[in-house]
Amino acid sequence: MTCIGFLSVAPVIEGSMSSYVADAVAALEAFDVEYETTPMGTIIEAEDSEELFAATHAAHEAVGEQTDRVSTFLKIDDKRSVDQQAQDKVDAVEEHLGRAARSDAGEGGD
Repeated sequence: MTCIGFLSVAPVIEGSMSSYVADAVAALEAFDVEYETTPMGTIIEAEDSEELFAATHAAHEAVGEQTDRVSTFLKIDDKRSVDQQAQDKVDAVEEHLGRAARSDAGEGGD
């Protein structure tokens, strides 16, 4: 997979957005993409930008069906010369760091 996106879709409302975000994530199932939801957005991997745009459009529309205003942020890395997955990018950073690319805070240390 060579087209990697970072997607954040949210209704412009007061209160919890988790049910709306769940609808957006569920909409991705209809497409040939891999995804992982994080606290700040969803990483999506697709073979090409056409599939990525179609999947993200469906996620945007899934939230828009329930509210009159939707805010969507999409960042795309479309590296066409190399077949690369999102985890490969994290692995490269961790190789330079010589450790995992996250803090040890919150893991019950002293």
